[in-house]
Amino acid sequence: MPSFGIIGSKGAMGEALHRVVDASGHEWAGGVDKGGDVAGLADASDALIDFSAPGALQTNLHAAVGAGIPIVIGTTGLEDQHHAAIDSAARAVPVLQTGNTSLGVTLLAHLVREAAQRLGDDWDIEIVEMHHRRKVDAPSGTALLLGQAAAQGRGIDLAANRESGRDGHTGARARGVIGFAALRGGTVAGEHSVILAGEEERLTLSHSAENRAIFARGALKAAEWLLGRDPGRYTMEDVLEL
Repeated sequence: MPSFGIIGSKGAMGEALHRVVDASGHEWAGGVDKGGDVAGLADASDALIDFSAPGALQTNLHAAVGAGIPIVIGTTGLEDQHHAAIDSAARAVPVLQTGNTSLGVTLLAHLVREAAQRLGDDWDIEIVEMHHRRKVDAPSGTALLLGQAAAQGRGIDLAANRESGRDGHTGARARGVIGFAALRGGTVAGEHSVILAGEEERLTLSHSAENRAIFARGALKAAEWLLGRDPGRYTMEDVLEL
């Protein structure tokens, strides 16, 4: 059976992954956290699953490339330089990076892309997300993933057509922008809604995460799927063959 190494093993997602790997019958190669030996873990693993921090990404990618094994990256809060590093590593090993490993969210993003493509820009798009009080990045990686899906459906650049953090007298809503609202509180695992508001009608596409285990199961499925793949950058939509 393949063995999987977990980066960020003592975090909430790392602990969920440990339980899911044990329940699946696969081998758990071990886990590391800040300051741990990622290269040693990579050498003992058939694939890595990374839910750590953006600052650790370069080291984690280097370890995967050095060991010649796939890596699943579920870390959020990534910036342009992180994506450039992922692109570079993907020339040597299979890399799957996503803002959300849930299979349900993956299908939701597909539906959002389809809806945005088929409805005109007179339909306003708003993305509302809520997470637990300890989450530090906003909008969430999942909200950005859904926003990117909507932007792709419309054939526009998300960065140039994004609106968030409204407060005070903001004026009329600009046509065609994609709005974001982030809520934080309690122990919410993850709630996301994409609202498409047209003239006298509204379409809402939503996903509710009831337990972090759904993300762990999706991450494990992604890691299994990556085994034996050619080097390249992959997505959860590839896993579901969407």
